[in-house]
Amino acid sequence: MWQVYLKELTELMRDKKTLIFVILLPIFIFPVIFGIMGLVLSSTTNKAMQEQHRYVIINEQQAPEFTQALFYHKNFKQVTTSLTEPEALIEAIRAGDFDVAVVIPADFQAKQQAVEQSQWQLIYNQASQLDFMSRYFNEMLENYTGTLQRQSLSALGVDPEKLTAILKPVSVEKLDTAAKRENLGEKFGALVAYILIPLCLLGASYPAIDMGAGEKERGTLETLLICPISRTAIVLGKFATVLTTGLAGALITVASFGIWGAVIGSFAGFSVVKEAMGAISVPELLLIFMMIVPTSAIFASLLLAISIYAKTFKEAQNYMSPLSILMFVPLAAAMMPGVELNAKTAFIPVMNVALAIKELIKGTAETSMIALIFGATVLLAAVLIAFCVHWFQQEKVLFR
Repeated sequence: MWQVYLKELTELMRDKKTLIFVILLPIFIFPVIFGIMGLVLSSTTNKAMQEQHRYVIINEQQAPEFTQALFYHKNFKQVTTSLTEPEALIEAIRAGDFDVAVVIPADFQAKQQAVEQSQWQLIYNQASQLDFMSRYFNEMLENYTGTLQRQSLSALGVDPEKLTAILKPVSVEKLDTAAKRENLGEKFGALVAYILIPLCLLGASYPAIDMGAGEKERGTLETLLICPISRTAIVLGKFATVLTTGLAGALITVASFGIWGAVIGSFAGFSVVKEAMGAISVPELLLIFMMIVPTSAIFASLLLAISIYAKTFKEAQNYMSPLSILMFVPLAAAMMPGVELNAKTAFIPVMNVALAIKELIKGTAETSMIALIFGATVLLAAVLIAFCVHWFQQEKVLFR
């Protein structure tokens, strides 16, 4: 088995495609892609936050204080229009004449004096960009409404010193019992698993195809089968090679992200993240790696079985595509709010490992639950490895 393992590993190391998929992509290309995506997203968000929105305000004389606050807001620029009806204003916004229209009722001041509620209209395209415009307007309207409330209550003879208690009878102070690490782990723990687990599959895919369907196309599988080695040793050697490349790809990628993140974080000043991540101990990191090993074994056995069955390299790729899609379903489920690690989710493949990694990053993992997930994953991996060995024994599979 070890002779086959070393033989396959040597051949893979001589293949430039393997070096690109397992080493070059994780070290350079993936961090560059994610970095560019982050820069583009950050640039787009900053640009949207600084953008000036053209607005018109109808019956502005009814609310001079609000009109003045809107006029001096850095994100709004007033334009003039002769339109007053909501339907006409909607058509003008769709035509791009301006971005937002604020319609104040013509009887607003009269209703204020009669202490009656008045309804304003904010007309804009909610699907155009990020909804910063509505947030800015709501902030200004909240401040203006507070001013009007104080004026109305003062006119009714309410003691000015008691206005705050009347307007807001209950003030809530939120005290968070979670540590910084726990908060960050809840937000980013599932994301780490969402990146790490697919990398194990990606790193094992190309070697698995090459060692099964690739050998069929090259005609070297028959040469290997006539060697004085049992088929069990052959398939286990190939399996160990696929497992090694999958783990290597994941570990190299994680190390690359860690190094690049430390370099970029030193300039960006993510001290809170560094403090939280620094709280993760070496035993917990080893437990995360220990959870990844049987998961990679599951992927390696499935990929190798598919590759052994396929006639050609292209056919093997087509068979593996649904596996990649199916893997993301439990990963996405693990990221949903309210999904927690318990006795039921501990037996759902892939999801259980993702939830365990999140708990380990949060620092709230229970030893019994981690042991249960590890045992269940190892058992599933052993069953699939046994199936892969049995699959390799079938002549009708090897020589389709």
